Amino acid sequence: MPSIPLPFVIALLLGLILVRMIRHRELKSGIFPLLVATFAAQAVLSGLNWNIGWHPARFIQPIVAAILPALSFAAFNQLCRNTSANLKDVLPHLVPAILVAAFIVFWRAPIDIVLFAIYLGYGLALMRIARQGAGTLSTVRIAEEWTAHRALTVVSVVLVATAFIDAVISLDFLFGDGEQARTILAVASVLWLVIAGYAATVADDARPDNEANTVAEDLVSPALPASAVMEDDQAIASRVDALMLTQHLYRDPDLTLERLARRAGIPARQISGALNRVYGRNISQIVNEYRVDDAKRRLATTRDSVTAIMLESGFGTKSNFNREFLRVTGITPSNYRRTAPKANAVSNGRTGSTPS
Repeated sequence: MPSIPLPFVIALLLGLILVRMIRHRELKSGIFPLLVATFAAQAVLSGLNWNIGWHPARFIQPIVAAILPALSFAAFNQLCRNTSANLKDVLPHLVPAILVAAFIVFWRAPIDIVLFAIYLGYGLALMRIARQGAGTLSTVRIAEEWTAHRALTVVSVVLVATAFIDAVISLDFLFGDGEQARTILAVASVLWLVIAGYAATVADDARPDNEANTVAEDLVSPALPASAVMEDDQAIASRVDALMLTQHLYRDPDLTLERLARRAGIPARQISGALNRVYGRNISQIVNEYRVDDAKRRLATTRDSVTAIMLESGFGTKSNFNREFLRVTGITPSNYRRTAPKANAVSNGRTGSTPS
């Protein structure tokens, strides 16, 4: 019975991921759909080269291989910025691919060394972003910033690993008969599938669909007056607390650190660092604590279903709601409803205020 070569299976799976992204996100995820499409193209080229024996693929593969780490960096770097990516952001990262194309035409010998440098360089650049912490991904949902950060970390590590895998393949061809290259290439293809899966998850789930609309809303929505210099961590924490309690920003499941920063008039990184120093917890945990406080009040004073309360409090998924509620209160939402005094107002654990 004929079997489908692994690279074509990977290309098919990546194609399905891309179709899902287009249908559910209408290409609002910026560079990530292009990244997934490039991964799929590279998988097809690998199959044509190694399994079908289509020799022209050998000339195209190195060029596409040079594009992949560049697009990976551009896509994740976009998650750190409050502006959508445009052609000017992508063009500089096409220079390595143009360089590889020139080497293919004029001098093929250094191509492997150039690809090694490209993968290693972009992998280390992504590692540098990852070292700044999850708060640097300011345009993803606050509740999912750690998911996006883990994806960023995995992509950076695999890029560096791929640099050395390619080096091993090159050495196998140079000093051996190349018999081990097919096996190594199959493993590398699976790693690329993991990368594309994580990239698709970040693009499809972590970044809000309506971020462009919320930017416009924030520009016309009332924000707290900004002081000339906001250096005191406690002052920043108080400002964020006031925003949460007066404008109930935590009820927005698509809330991002960048949107919170626009409302507060304080740089996103400054907010993230100040809250971490004041409370000893990350921004995601802090925002979820506001949501849990709101849910506690609703559980104690209304007959609404737990699912409705979860959504109205700002949680996007039941698993996250149950996990965070258990972390904050030590019991499940259902148990809290059974044991909470009905007439009790639920106070906010950070300021003593009660969300309304």
